Amino acid sequence: MTTGSRAAGSQPAEEPTSTPTGSPGDPLPPSPWSPFRSTAFAVIWTAVLVSNAGLWMRDVASGWLMTGLAASPLMVALVQAALLVPVFLFALPAGALADLVDRRRLLIAVQSGLAVLSLIMAGLVAAEMMTPALLLACTFAAGTGAALAAPAFQSIVPALVPKRDLRAALALNSMGINIARALGPALGGLVLATAGVALAYALDALSTLVAVAAFLWWRPPPPTSTRQPERFVPAMIAGLGYVLRAPAMHRVVLRAAAFFFCASAYWALLPLLARDVLQVEAAIYGLMLAAVGAGAVAGAVLLPRLARQLSASHLVLAGSLLTAVAMAGLTLVPHPGLALAWLALAGLAWITVLTQLNVAAQTSLADWVRARGLAVYLMVFYGAMAGGSAVWGQIAGVAGVDAALLSAAGLLALSALVVARVLLPDGSADLTPSRHWPQPVTAGTPDPAAGPVLVTLTWQVAADKRDEFLAAAHAFAQRRRRDGAFGWQIWEDVARPGQHVEAFLASTWADHLRQHERMTQEDAAAQANLVALAEAPPEVRHHLASRQQTEAGTACG
Repeated sequence: MTTGSRAAGSQPAEEPTSTPTGSPGDPLPPSPWSPFRSTAFAVIWTAVLVSNAGLWMRDVASGWLMTGLAASPLMVALVQAALLVPVFLFALPAGALADLVDRRRLLIAVQSGLAVLSLIMAGLVAAEMMTPALLLACTFAAGTGAALAAPAFQSIVPALVPKRDLRAALALNSMGINIARALGPALGGLVLATAGVALAYALDALSTLVAVAAFLWWRPPPPTSTRQPERFVPAMIAGLGYVLRAPAMHRVVLRAAAFFFCASAYWALLPLLARDVLQVEAAIYGLMLAAVGAGAVAGAVLLPRLARQLSASHLVLAGSLLTAVAMAGLTLVPHPGLALAWLALAGLAWITVLTQLNVAAQTSLADWVRARGLAVYLMVFYGAMAGGSAVWGQIAGVAGVDAALLSAAGLLALSALVVARVLLPDGSADLTPSRHWPQPVTAGTPDPAAGPVLVTLTWQVAADKRDEFLAAAHAFAQRRRRDGAFGWQIWEDVARPGQHVEAFLASTWADHLRQHERMTQEDAAAQANLVALAEAPPEVRHHLASRQQTEAGTACG
């Protein structure tokens, strides 16, 4: 029935009648270095490497500075928490923003702001005006900048390389981060020992401007969508709804939370381990962080070979157990030389886990929601790191650094074994847009803001296919909800045996048209299977709520 509504039109079908063409996956890249064939990737990778080295210099300087301003284990751990909490708080809005605006311009603006912030921090230290509270506030501001930039940066990677090189590009990104982790702390320790904290902050500002220059040079491909842009708050809701209804992302975030909460312990407590347990100076502390980076670089080189032998799930399990061993070794054998070896092992494990989780997240997300989906992943990542930092810092304050690291190691080993059966997606799903739905047939041109929209599909199903069809329809409804549909239901006509009416709502006409664009090749194949269970493709009709009905609903609500 369409009482109280006007039919926007009907058409024979909005479902495919056969499986779409196209392979579900691309061949593996011939080499882990293939992404460097792209000039844009090579330039931006190098610039971000320089910027990240400066960022690590700043973080080393901040952690070391806090040990002098306030030697409390909790205050030192809060430096890392202050850097990570903003990502947890602001990643989803930042992801929505990155999907709605020009990502290149967003990155230029954010990186420029971070350069200014580092200069301000350098001035405060040089003027001897820095306090523990002010240091935490500046670190929180730096974390906010990282929150705004991270989803945008991660989501531009597919625009820099061909799809076949995406996995290698993500691995190289992780390698670049860890090369910076090797260089930045070592340089930071040298700068701290010879010139002080203020210069470390100033060099960070200079390195950030290198990234700004690279993004100014880069010219990304034009966007493919011609639809009206989404609104900010609905875009955030759509991104969160996608992740909540994407089983592949559920597995990624669970494995991420289990690892990062525990692994945060050695990142948060390393300054105290260096100063109070190992009793080394700033230069050695820088070398300890450099050892993590060196191990990570070695891991990145070995990872392509390891990935041919082990699945992503097994690599994450192995990396988690190696991290637990490294944290236990740091406390059970507290010697500076051995600490470098344990930290190198931790770095190798870190890049192994981080790369597998990043790739799993990237390949589980359609392009239209990539930044928002990655933002949710980053919320879990940084939320677990920040929460873990605070917890392990509190334990260290009560029971000591050794007890905190041993507790984290034990919990990590246990949790890794518990979640080992939660398998990560293998990246074989083809999430490229299928664009197989025909445009709705309408008598006129509906207002994009008009709504809600009722979409009905009338199916005829043979009696012997009824149960199988209904199971498939309910399963496919999850995909509809994932892409923004709500109020989904299916009815069976009591007067016409075998006739089923499927219905769902979209908030506005523009939102329903976006659902057309959001269908992927994998969705198209699933729809083809659904159609095969019916006697014919469904009759599809679209209905817009009348203005009177909308006003009446508002008055009653």
